[in-house]
Amino acid sequence: MFIKPEWPAPINIRALCTTRLSGNAGDNVKGQSNPPYDYFNVATHVGDNPLAVQQNRQILTEQACLVNSPFWLDQQHTVEAVCLDNLSAQNWQPVIADASWSTQTNHVALVMTADCIPLLITNLEGSLVCAIHAGWKGLADGIVSKTIQALPEQPQNLLVWIGPCIRQAHFEVGLDVYEMFCAKIPNNQRFFKKQMPITEGKYFADIAGLLKLELKKIGLTHIYDSELCSYADSERFYSYRRDGATGRMASLIWIED
Repeated sequence: MFIKPEWPAPINIRALCTTRLSGNAGDNVKGQSNPPYDYFNVATHVGDNPLAVQQNRQILTEQACLVNSPFWLDQQHTVEAVCLDNLSAQNWQPVIADASWSTQTNHVALVMTADCIPLLITNLEGSLVCAIHAGWKGLADGIVSKTIQALPEQPQNLLVWIGPCIRQAHFEVGLDVYEMFCAKIPNNQRFFKKQMPITEGKYFADIAGLLKLELKKIGLTHIYDSELCSYADSERFYSYRRDGATGRMASLIWIED
């Protein structure tokens, strides 16, 4: 089934996140991927059968009633964002980027995740859409701030939805991640909890909390968190931290005619 954001987006904005299942509730359409990618993996880079992935992507296009194919990215934890305006989805070859945005109708911005944070963004007028893939490295390097600052809209007019991602209870990180976030901003220590019993140099990180703080600092106030955990919900979500070899969910957003 698809998960749709609970947010007050304009009526012409369409957005959703896929799960391990496919289609909407009540549909009998089944994803084509076999274990460990069962069933609705949409990523071509994780070792799944390419034919199964293409069939899953076609199911996504049909079940989501997309006029055009999504703009799939070659995500590599960069800080690169691509503007999709004036580009053709039919002739699209994936570029290395971890965010995309558009002001045109039926240009589907999409990111894939399996623990990292998917952000879907629109504005109050419904004239802009954006999708961002933010793992801890991309977040620390500035993918979110850089992308939002490139958008042709004031931050206070943006709405952001935070999709399924790994949550603090399951996200163990090392001293390197802790220091990356806390060296310049000591107050970020509050987003890291020590393991119990205490293991030296190990923490549980609240990456969603770090993200929301960054969004507020750059002027966003309309922030909506799904509070869904990719690690904890193995029935609906893929999780790289939990399973290793696994598929990817897609989070997508577009402006409808």
